[in-house]
Amino acid sequence: MSNLSEIFKNHKAFIPFVVADDPDFDTTVANIVALAEGGADIVEVGIPFSDPIADGGVIQAADLRAFDAGVRTKTVFEIVEAARKQTDVPIVFLTYLNIVFKYGYDAFCQKCQELGVSGLVIPDMPYESREDIVPTADKYGIDIIPLIAPTSGHRIEKIAKAASGFIYVVSSLGITGERNEFFNGLKDLVAEIKKYTDVPTAIGFGVHTPEQAKTMAGIADGVIIGSAIVDIVAKQKQNAPKAVEEFTRSIRSAIDETEKANV
Repeated sequence: MSNLSEIFKNHKAFIPFVVADDPDFDTTVANIVALAEGGADIVEVGIPFSDPIADGGVIQAADLRAFDAGVRTKTVFEIVEAARKQTDVPIVFLTYLNIVFKYGYDAFCQKCQELGVSGLVIPDMPYESREDIVPTADKYGIDIIPLIAPTSGHRIEKIAKAASGFIYVVSSLGITGERNEFFNGLKDLVAEIKKYTDVPTAIGFGVHTPEQAKTMAGIADGVIIGSAIVDIVAKQKQNAPKAVEEFTRSIRSAIDETEKANV
């Protein structure tokens, strides 16, 4: 297994997300570095996919921009390789199962190990299919990070007990995208997860402001933000790294305030 869980022992984790090759190779590398320098604990890199069922319009548009830039799975690995020359920030991939299957489970996980990619978030992989990839991922020390949603119900126990790295807690029903209202039972959902595992929890889907991040950090062990950062990249394009770093610092500060309040 990776050392992802250890990150959460030090403080509340911030996990920002960018889409690989949006708007181009060099900007993505610079954005990963900017996220790390702004205070990200883990950077989630999205591998563009033609049918991203968990993603809203902002991330879907970013995938299309990446396709226009000529992205391939090989490109994503090369982006991480280039970023590794400037930062050792922990990285996880958000990918869809067909991408990993087509590349080959063993080859994909081996490449992740070589590049220091610690985990995979695979939104379209049901719990019942995890054993197709978990043995291979374990072989290379890669965590398969599960998602638990408000609709997971009786499946929470078995998903939580099998988890490693961290658990991606889905904040609300539906797809990714900025929102101002979240599932009002999040505290209870996280408490239910904690009955079955010590693996850290991180809340994502819709979080986009420092105040929201502060609230979510008070509930879980970490906070995930995607669409808000992808939107910055969409607007700023090649000038995005500076704005991405500034946004990251604002979120990091808000999360740190939560920790200070709990001391």
